[in-house]
Amino acid sequence: MPTKITLQFLKDLAKNNNKAWFDINRPRYELAKADIQSLVSELISSISAFDPPIGNLAVKECIFRINRDVRFSKNKSPYKTNMSSYYSNGGKKASVAGYYFHFEPGKSYAAGGFYSPAPEELSKIRQEIDYSFDDWKKILSQKKFKKFFPEGVDGIESLVRPPKGYDENNPAIHYLKMKHFIVSRPFTDEELLSKTLVKDLAETFSVMKTMIDFLNLAVA
Repeated sequence: MPTKITLQFLKDLAKNNNKAWFDINRPRYELAKADIQSLVSELISSISAFDPPIGNLAVKECIFRINRDVRFSKNKSPYKTNMSSYYSNGGKKASVAGYYFHFEPGKSYAAGGFYSPAPEELSKIRQEIDYSFDDWKKILSQKKFKKFFPEGVDGIESLVRPPKGYDENNPAIHYLKMKHFIVSRPFTDEELLSKTLVKDLAETFSVMKTMIDFLNLAVA
């Protein structure tokens, strides 16, 4: 489970994001990494209670590396200042909808959905939303769903004009313009250290499962 050691390590890393500092503090990183691995193991078990295929995942299939890919980025900081994990049928590399946890001091959140679907997958999702808009609206209007995700689905990026084949007056046009389909819930640093963190995260993920299922059925 995450501890103050993990939070403090990430805070210090944000102030000293360079290889020399990281090498000296590697023992601290290993402790933080072990904390997160323990959390991920518990989450795999908890999520599998309502989404059984997740139970087949290994911890390493869910956790993202802390090293940044700086090849095409203006930001050359070598390390991420967060520890994150993704849970889906196929693990973090699978191109399907799933559950995501972002652990970062002051910026932590649980999220889920489909980020950056490929053009063919995006087309299928749009088609499914168009054909089954009543079902889509029903999912998003569930009382508990709205309580956990009051901002609703965030497209992060959306088209200015309707996608090809759709009219501006389509009742679902707000969603049809989206390039991503994500919901999220923030977690405070205090909540990260709570004994109920795994339970709270699992409940958050369970509430978004109907949306996850809808998106994965669309691209199946």
